[in-house]
Amino acid sequence: MKKIARGAVGVLAAGAAAAAAGWCLLLRPRRNQPGWEKFEGVRYAHRGLHDAEAGIPENSLAAFRRAVEQGFGAELDIHLMADGNLAVVHDSDLTRVCGKEGCIEDLTAADLADYPLQGTTETIPLLEEVLPIFAGKTPLIVELKVAGNADALVDAAMARLEGYPGLYCVESFHPAALLALKKRYPWVIRGQLSENFFRGSETGLLSRPSAAVMTLLLTTSATRPDFIAYHYMDRACPSLRLMKRLYGVHEVAWTVRSREDMELLEQEGVTVIFEGFVP
Repeated sequence: MKKIARGAVGVLAAGAAAAAAGWCLLLRPRRNQPGWEKFEGVRYAHRGLHDAEAGIPENSLAAFRRAVEQGFGAELDIHLMADGNLAVVHDSDLTRVCGKEGCIEDLTAADLADYPLQGTTETIPLLEEVLPIFAGKTPLIVELKVAGNADALVDAAMARLEGYPGLYCVESFHPAALLALKKRYPWVIRGQLSENFFRGSETGLLSRPSAAVMTLLLTTSATRPDFIAYHYMDRACPSLRLMKRLYGVHEVAWTVRSREDMELLEQEGVTVIFEGFVP
């Protein structure tokens, strides 16, 4: 009986070791891609340096100009519109940001004049209008907002960014967008966005298996991101910690809302996307 028990323990130990090794393999990012050092030491204004009370809406030209004027980079969100243009706005449903119903993927550039941002004279900008604000000045983190159109969105974004004389990297919650970048645009620095999907998410409800895969970053070995952009309140995630320890993956923290948290993160070498205060 003792020999059987010892054998069972050995099998369990071997199984646990194999599972741990498999977990580590699933978390392999891309390593040593040139260029990341240019993004370090920069603070990124979330959706631009916006201030609704001062009449500067999120993801507006005014918010992006203000970010550059104060020496900050910016994170922004892009959607592919019905006419192939790229709109810079966070939500597909425009009710929150424009006070008017509409789905950005169904609109054209000509429609945007009818969608003022947060009661101001600012309207939803196109990516081509935003890029010159940052060119040769501060970096951009471009988030791809996938709406069942990952390949088309990636191709449109890269066509617009071709020849851009500024510094940018690309991130997305959707692994399909990162796969498209990996296959067709491997020179672009790419990042996987994530958070604890079991407590609610930016991307809507996920099934429990999908929430586990996304929370634990288990698509990493397929998409091979250069950085992980994780919600700063969820960064105790064991997969993120393991990736940093084993592979030295670059970490970006979103969305930090206090100077104290920002400074603590920066002491650990984390790149910060901030909102709600001016550092």
